Amino acid sequence: MARKRSPALTDAEARIMAVLWRHKTATVGDVVIALKKTHAVTYSTAQTMLRILETKRYVAHEKVARAFVYRALVDERQARRRALKHLVDRLFNGSPSLLVLNVIDDEEIDPAELKRVKKIIEDA
Repeated sequence: MARKRSPALTDAEARIMAVLWRHKTATVGDVVIALKKTHAVTYSTAQTMLRILETKRYVAHEKVARAFVYRALVDERQARRRALKHLVDRLFNGSPSLLVLNVIDDEEIDPAELKRVKKIIEDA
């Protein structure tokens, strides 16, 4: 049985989305060139990932001449919200407050960052 696709972005999908957010539109070749600087990716892998992102409704394409030109349907903020909702549902029983408590209880969090989080909560 096939594994159920996660609505959240995988690391590889997030890298492709970052390219689209930066460039606004891109062909598969554009994505390969952009990612080649930091991650080895083949044309067919990038093409498959873009199709998956289209199935997840993160991107759409239009055909221009012989190439598919992709654009993001979801901006970075929306993607973060989707990922956070997925995380809260999966690991925190759907409770955002349980997530926040875990962040605040984290002994490795930088004190300045913790102070910033507390200020955000107070202002909310």
